Amino acid sequence: MFGGCGLRLPSLSRRDSPRHGSDDTQKDPVLLVSGIGGSILNSKHKKNGSLLRVWVRILFSNYEFKKCLWSTYNPKSGSTETLNPDIDIVVPEDDFGLYSIDILDPAWWVKCLHVTDVYHFHDMINMLINCGYTKGTTLFGYGYDFRQSNRLDKAMNGLKMKLQTAYNASGGKKVNIISHSMGGLLVRCFMHLHKDVFENYVNRWITIATPFQGAPGCINDSFLTGLQFVYGFKSFFFVSRWTMHQLLVECPSLYEMLPNPKFNWKEQPSIQVWRKYTEGDESVKLEVYKSMECINLFNGALRNNELTYSGKSIALPFNLSILKWAAGTRQMLDIAQLPDSVDFYNIYGIAYDTPHNVCYGSDASPISDLSEICHTMPEYSYVDGDGTVSAESAEADGFKAKARVAVKGEHRSLLRNETVFKMIKQWLGITQQPPQSLGSVFPELIPMSI
Repeated sequence: MFGGCGLRLPSLSRRDSPRHGSDDTQKDPVLLVSGIGGSILNSKHKKNGSLLRVWVRILFSNYEFKKCLWSTYNPKSGSTETLNPDIDIVVPEDDFGLYSIDILDPAWWVKCLHVTDVYHFHDMINMLINCGYTKGTTLFGYGYDFRQSNRLDKAMNGLKMKLQTAYNASGGKKVNIISHSMGGLLVRCFMHLHKDVFENYVNRWITIATPFQGAPGCINDSFLTGLQFVYGFKSFFFVSRWTMHQLLVECPSLYEMLPNPKFNWKEQPSIQVWRKYTEGDESVKLEVYKSMECINLFNGALRNNELTYSGKSIALPFNLSILKWAAGTRQMLDIAQLPDSVDFYNIYGIAYDTPHNVCYGSDASPISDLSEICHTMPEYSYVDGDGTVSAESAEADGFKAKARVAVKGEHRSLLRNETVFKMIKQWLGITQQPPQSLGSVFPELIPMSI
């Protein structure tokens, strides 16, 4: 578990870290785009400019998260804004955008103990460098404020600038995008809103574990009980499930990953609630909420939800203004078209139980008031996927893909999966395509539509 390491600190700052790589004059640049929770977020003091990493951090994580990241949505700007009036939330641009998506808590002791839970694009970055890619010339990263909408102007403009930078730095070569999870939705929004720019600057788009039609079980439950990134004893050092919940209720990005009600699901996602009724004869009933019916459930369960910040109570009900904005985003995602000049590849995970339906309460222990759901642990029914995104959602990109391939792997670990790396190398032209079939070359790989 623990790798050998010394305590000697490097003499180079992260901004001036060596670019590495060699012989990349023939390579098209690669841009890595992270998903939800996949970028470092810093708080920047408005007066003195001091920076503090607030996501991800392992020590004092809950305290700093509440103080700096708890937010409310501004319907005028379409963005969620921190409750702390003294700071702004910023994403570090160091190392050509790669620093913010590499190791999400880059503290020296995290690296020494090799805490892989916060190693995000780290292994993929190293793989590409070992293949001859050079930071700042043919290798770039794009981290962003993942609390915000996937179509917010700031995120779109940032991606546009990053594509232009990669194109110019490589001597006018088109860019190969590799996105993960929600990062694929952000790229898809950009492709719709800036189709000409996308066509002019992008050569290939490889996406990994993207919830094209939403992530029903995980997202539905996140609105009600929160989201947990690590489990077991590690959870004591990380942001708590409920602390995360109080942020997500005000995050447009989460609303944009609700299950697509227009998608033809094999089984319509649902939330089930065992309800106790005391009027007349006491009875227990199983109520089933599907598609847009879930909105009524969210409204009922979160009607009294609030947080306390600086001694003040702030109401945080289910936000219908964000829901309206997210509906507009879903329309964009549904009609986005892939330019003929761009090759598209889709990798998604399978062989892991992935939440699809969620149930609260039981026949023996029913829910009396809907607000009780928020403090009830869920029970899931599962489908095949990567543990977070179902294969059904991830493979339903709607594009004419060059390859659409299932790999046995968990959602985050796909970013360090050797089978995934082999495919990326092949599609980027790093290795010649072998004469055997994909299944015989990659034993963990299940080819779908090519």
